[in-house]
Amino acid sequence: MLSGPSADWSGVRADLRRHGAAVVCARPDDWRTEQAGGPRLRALLGHDWERYRALTHPLVRTRFAASRLLLKSAAAAALGVRPEAVELGYSLTGRPGLRGYDGLDISLSHTDDLLLVGLAGGATIGVDAERGDRALYGPGLGRHLCTPYERERIEALPAAERNPAVLRLWTLKEAYTKALGLGLLFRFTDFGFSPDRAPTDVLRPDGTPATVGAWAFHSLSVADHTLAVAVRDAGFGHATDTTTATALDPALVDALTRAPGEEEPAGSSPGALDRP
Repeated sequence: MLSGPSADWSGVRADLRRHGAAVVCARPDDWRTEQAGGPRLRALLGHDWERYRALTHPLVRTRFAASRLLLKSAAAAALGVRPEAVELGYSLTGRPGLRGYDGLDISLSHTDDLLLVGLAGGATIGVDAERGDRALYGPGLGRHLCTPYERERIEALPAAERNPAVLRLWTLKEAYTKALGLGLLFRFTDFGFSPDRAPTDVLRPDGTPATVGAWAFHSLSVADHTLAVAVRDAGFGHATDTTTATALDPALVDALTRAPGEEEPAGSSPGALDRP
C-alpha cells in the first residue's frame, strides 16, 4: 500500500527481483493530481491527456488521473526511469501496456476508493479489485457468472459464506481474463475456480482442471476489498532486473528519459549518442 508518488518503491523492486511480480495498492486521494497543474499533469498523462479531458464527471476524472499516475509511477520504479518517460498504450480490448518496453507487463484495476496495479517481468499479469460489501450472490448465477461446478459448491456453503465466495470467484475471473487480454469477451460461465479453497488451476465447467502449472493465482482481502492476481509464466523464467539502464547505453537512456526542454547534464559529451 503506497501513500503517494514520494513513497518508498524499494519493496516493489524487491518483489519483482524475488518473485517476478509485484502488486501495488493505493487510495485515490493519495494520488490526486490537481496540484500538479496543467502542463505538469499533461506531461504525466501523455497520450491519456485527451481521454482525461473528455471525461466530464469530476470524480471520474480524478480517479482516472490518479490511476494512471500510480500505474506510471509503479512502472517507472521498476524500469528505473521517471513517470513522465512511461507511455501507455492500449490493445483493442482496452488492456494497458508499456509502449517501447515489452519486458514488463502491467495490469490495472480500481474501485471508488482503491487503486490496484500489477507488474510482472517476463510474464503476463492480471489484477482485479472489488469492494468486499458488493452483493453478487443471488438468482442468475448460472446464467452470468458461475459454472455448474461452482454453483453446486457455493450452494453447499453456509449462507454467510456464499457472497464472499462469489465475490472471490468474480475477481479471479476478472484477473484471469485481463491477463489474457480478453476482458468480458470470455464468458464467465465457460471456466471457473474452486470456490472454497486457494485457487490453483483454471477449471472446466464440470470442475476438472483446464490449466496445470501454467498459471499462478492469488486471492486476498485488503482494506475492505477482495483482490485477485493471475500470473502466467511464459516458460523462460521471470526477469530479475527490469531496469532499462542495464539494457541500454547510459547516455541513450538519459537522452530518452530527459523531460522535454530539460537541459543536458553538465559534462555530457555531445557525441555520446554517436558511439556504436
